[in-house]
Amino acid sequence: MAEFDVDLFVIGGGSGGVRAARIAAGHGARVMIAEEYRMGGTCVIRGCVPKKLLVIGSHFHQEIEDAAGFGWSISSVKFDWPTLIANKDKEIARLESAYTTNVEKAGARVVKTRAAFEDAHTLRLATGEAVTAKYVLIATGGAPNHGRAIPGIEHVISSNEAFHLPELPRRIVIQGGGYIALEFAGIFAGLGSDVTVVYRGDNILRGFDDDVRSHLRAEMEKAGITILTGCTVDRVEKHRKEFTAHLSNGSSIAAEQVMFAIGRHPNVAGLGLDKAGVAINPANGGVAVDGFSQTSVPNIYAIGDVTHRINLTPVAIREGHAFADTVFGKRTIAVDHADIPTAVFSQPEVGTVGLTEAEARARFAHVDIYKADFRPIKATMSGRDTRVLMKLVVDGTSDRVVGCHIVGDGAAEMAQLVAIAVKMKATKADFDATMALHPTAAEELVTMRTPTARYVREAAE
Repeated sequence: MAEFDVDLFVIGGGSGGVRAARIAAGHGARVMIAEEYRMGGTCVIRGCVPKKLLVIGSHFHQEIEDAAGFGWSISSVKFDWPTLIANKDKEIARLESAYTTNVEKAGARVVKTRAAFEDAHTLRLATGEAVTAKYVLIATGGAPNHGRAIPGIEHVISSNEAFHLPELPRRIVIQGGGYIALEFAGIFAGLGSDVTVVYRGDNILRGFDDDVRSHLRAEMEKAGITILTGCTVDRVEKHRKEFTAHLSNGSSIAAEQVMFAIGRHPNVAGLGLDKAGVAINPANGGVAVDGFSQTSVPNIYAIGDVTHRINLTPVAIREGHAFADTVFGKRTIAVDHADIPTAVFSQPEVGTVGLTEAEARARFAHVDIYKADFRPIKATMSGRDTRVLMKLVVDGTSDRVVGCHIVGDGAAEMAQLVAIAVKMKATKADFDATMALHPTAAEELVTMRTPTARYVREAAE
């Protein structure tokens, strides 16, 4: 008789947990995966995928306006929010079904219920069933964090609720300056809402390259989005079907919805981590792990947003795959978290990989910056007031390209490909030796020849 009911129990049916379950089962492990909400997790159900669908939907308004410059006359335009949401929900349901089917085809058992630790090897399901496991993987992801309690916080929605609003708000206040806040600002503005972004910092997109931050802000403001920095929402009042957001600077804004997107916190509550002896990282509140995603308890691992390392879906997937290969596939694999490409699906979108200019200047004695700021070819006919930013950050000593930052249509697609070159440690000379593909925006990446800035740190005496 087997010592344990399963070889692996996965808590959480998001992208990372599903990948780990499938790969482990493929290595011959007996796997059970528990998900209390919907298979697919945040990214598939109420994150990246539905958000991207709404971004695409909101962009059609701009496309219709731009069409006039190319000879198209579109006399009547009508948008229906319920249709967009219904079709989005239909696609998400299809993906959820596919996730469940693929896990089961791999040989893992899916249980759609909550699971919590009773000890390091025992999980108690919400159904009352107890399951013992040789190994346990925590992949419960994260959840929206509204921050400190303020009067009227009960009236505030998060991105979770934004995906299911019964109607499009005419006016919305969004607090936050990161990915989610700016992406939803673009969505609502593109669909016709009056949008105000409120952010406590001096500029949006903290942690991104300063040129990216400034360029995106300017583009969003040109699109009619109001961005207020250096202040916060301190109180929300409800007046029948409307709200008033009172700001820390003394002003107030009337809106039909108030949304907070100020960060996310790891889903660690109620898992019984204390019963299993699993330690929390005091620096970020996530499950503490080593380079192989192993927790303080040898048979328990954690991946993805619940560790609060790098909260990106592809990172969780890579960590889940590496865990399964290491523990069940007899291949010791540690995930390299350097040079991870990322995108903000704002409008215009941002694509970036590698070091910012500030990070490079702090790390290297000699840094060269190559930057292009230009009007895209489409705008020359459409008449739209928009510009593209492209920037390369180069270690001047080795000539290696250590960072690439793009703002404009297709930025995410370009950043994914440039990430290969950055990961391979390509030099600026390699970029220069690459033939341009004309006419494209991407050709600027291989035609920038003269540094726009050069920084050389004087050697210490």
